[in-house]
Amino acid sequence: MKFLKFFIVGILFGIVMTKAEIISWYRIYEMFKFQSFHMYGIIGSAVVLGMVSMFLFRKNMIKTFEGQEIHVAPKKRGVYRNLLGGILFGLGWALAGACPGPMFVLIGKGVVSILVVILGSILGTFCYGMVKDKIPH
Repeated sequence: MKFLKFFIVGILFGIVMTKAEIISWYRIYEMFKFQSFHMYGIIGSAVVLGMVSMFLFRKNMIKTFEGQEIHVAPKKRGVYRNLLGGILFGLGWALAGACPGPMFVLIGKGVVSILVVILGSILGTFCYGMVKDKIPH
């Protein structure tokens, strides 16, 4: 029962992503061919929302449901690591036709082929976990 609110929010989020066509392979294809602003507008809105949220977290203006402060640990910055990560993420997104968030919504929608992508994501996460201590961060 404790996680019911998160389950409900997840279902609502999935409905919103479906209705906004964020999970549509055709919309993603249009984006990568620079034929439509639809996905760029959604991603841009998410980036702005994320920036505002991080600003509010760092100023301790937003707290958890229990009233605790949220602390954001500083990360190393680097052009090449972000560039490489972005390229890998974009390639995976283009090949799979879905970013990690909508993958589970696609299962709910009945797109069984996305299971191959999810299994690949799990395998990739497992491999990263095996080598993360051996690679520079």
